[in-house]
Amino acid sequence: MNDDFLNAILDNPIKAIAEFYASCLKECERAMAYVNDELHLTNEQATEQQIGFADRTLGKQIPQRRIKRGREVRDALVEAGLYKANGRETMRGRVTVPIIDNDGNIIGLRGYKIDAHASGEDVIIVGQSETTIPEPIADAAKASDNKPQTTATSELSASPATTSDNELILEDNQIIFIRDDRRYRIRGLEKNKSTLTLKVNLMASRDDLVHMDTLDLVKARSRTSFIKATATELYTDADIIKKDIGTLLLKLEALQSDRIAALKQPARIEVKLSDEEQREALALLRSPNLLERIVADMDACGIVGESTNKLAGYLAATSRKLAKPLAIVIQSSSSAGKTSLMDAVLSMMPSEDVNRFSGMTGQSLFYLDSDSIRHKILAIAEDEGIRQASYALKLLQSEGELRHATVGRGEDGRSQTQEHHVEGPTQIFLTTTALDIDEELINRCLILTVDESDSQTDAIQSKQRESFTHDFTEHGYLAGQLKRLHQNAQRLLQPVEVFNPFATQLTFPNHKTRMRRDHIKYLTLINTIAFLHQHQRTIHSAQQGDISTEFINVEPGDIAIANGIAGEVLGRSLDELAPQTRNLLGRLHDFVDSNSRSIGLPRDAFRFTRRDVREAIHWSDSQIQKHLGRLVDLEYVLVHRGRNGQRYVYELLYGGEGREGQPFLMGLIDPAKLKTPATTTKTSTPLVETSTP
Repeated sequence: MNDDFLNAILDNPIKAIAEFYASCLKECERAMAYVNDELHLTNEQATEQQIGFADRTLGKQIPQRRIKRGREVRDALVEAGLYKANGRETMRGRVTVPIIDNDGNIIGLRGYKIDAHASGEDVIIVGQSETTIPEPIADAAKASDNKPQTTATSELSASPATTSDNELILEDNQIIFIRDDRRYRIRGLEKNKSTLTLKVNLMASRDDLVHMDTLDLVKARSRTSFIKATATELYTDADIIKKDIGTLLLKLEALQSDRIAALKQPARIEVKLSDEEQREALALLRSPNLLERIVADMDACGIVGESTNKLAGYLAATSRKLAKPLAIVIQSSSSAGKTSLMDAVLSMMPSEDVNRFSGMTGQSLFYLDSDSIRHKILAIAEDEGIRQASYALKLLQSEGELRHATVGRGEDGRSQTQEHHVEGPTQIFLTTTALDIDEELINRCLILTVDESDSQTDAIQSKQRESFTHDFTEHGYLAGQLKRLHQNAQRLLQPVEVFNPFATQLTFPNHKTRMRRDHIKYLTLINTIAFLHQHQRTIHSAQQGDISTEFINVEPGDIAIANGIAGEVLGRSLDELAPQTRNLLGRLHDFVDSNSRSIGLPRDAFRFTRRDVREAIHWSDSQIQKHLGRLVDLEYVLVHRGRNGQRYVYELLYGGEGREGQPFLMGLIDPAKLKTPATTTKTSTPLVETSTP
């Protein structure tokens, strides 16, 4: 373009660009069709009123920004609103209509979107909108077809009137496009998952003449080759075929963009319960022995033993609805039943809330749709599936969201930073046989260890034999009913807040920094138990300003249940101790208990030395040093270093738990010793109590 055009842009950008767009209109058949069919203007009227089309060629007429002249012109276009800051035309892909003032001067442009790739509203305005001629008009005296005078409005942004001769005909496995006597059949469009490719099998036919090829329509060389061959085979002018393929390309691009956008949208499954299903589910949620029912129903579904693991897994899956869900890792040797346990728990959850994967790459989590994982379960089987994605899983569990920046191509073809944001929270459910999983991931999870005893193996084999009998059909029907019942019950759980009025009275081991994360797991476990019992609790409502919050309170029974589960899941067993070491631990317990009482000190404040122990139980110093060292290593005893050359003193962390062989967690308060907070007996002014529906 010559300097006159550049000077015109600097002098009056809107007028110059309006005239340029007007010169491009006749080059686009689709834009002309829009002007004729939707704006109801003849070609002569469109020329007279300077109707135009922004066909993306403006940038080729202006020097690059690195040249001073180019910067001046482009800055003028940005200031006028005709260019965006990223270097793209504001009106690209739009039919443009000049806005005229009372003196006949062009003071603005109105753009009508006809290109599916054009961004923004269907109708946009650049410049001033005051005008004596608000829209393009069809003058009845000049219209060759004697159409009545019509004023175009924003309703014209709807799809143009179409005929089958100019539109795509969608069939089961192919697309048909017809232009006059020419017919095009397209197959394979659905295989393109990116807007960067448009590889199809394209057959062009005219009467009995046919040409077919497979090509990528976004590649100019492929199109040129196909156009030349088709024109030869169909005895048609190449310019005609070129226009057909250009029109077809635009239509296929729009269709492909719609399909890709639809694929990115998560499939939303809305399940409506019948009145009977709702009654049955509520009856389950209001059952006074709800947790026992859960374990019994999972037993009835064919999962034998593992009572604590099943209950812990069920509660963790339920915690997906909380702000900080519990994460689960089922760890065992191969073929021990870890996957069966996970399957049993997930089968009790609504299918629309479960995302199952066999594996994940290191980056795949960053590209998930937030709606597909928010307050849902993300289940990954086997350690190989976890290993690559462990970093993203850690972030998702700790922070409840993922943010990832990559470099990609923008709409103008230039490289630019693109941010991917995935919002949780998400309940993570993993299984593994590995013993060396990322420690940072493991200490964020509850670890469930599958029972690998001979008695458990015998029980599983017995259940396997039953599955080959005639009675198993009836058993399968009952299992299906129980699973649906629990799925429906989960659907009735409402997103209500849970507060723990006893939280400040709770105790927890604190001798290791990892106990900080275990403590959060413990508190979340308590809240989850209360949340699951929400239909048995009073729902409170608190008003703070314009914000109303509904919540339920934790009860001492919830803490007692959590203590039992935490003791097995987070705790340990005395079986890890050698007989002599266990004997010393029992004697230390009696020694500390007796002496702390005699001097009126709490157990956790009582300190002792090796000499005190030696004098109390009459063991040799070497024996006490050896076995006391083991107890220190296994964290039953805590060492306090003396100052200024003083001796080491010890604190007994063990409180007498697990003497019958059951697992235990040291340092938890007995729920019977909890004091009822005043806030649970006397409601404050802004608090309103209502019955649970």
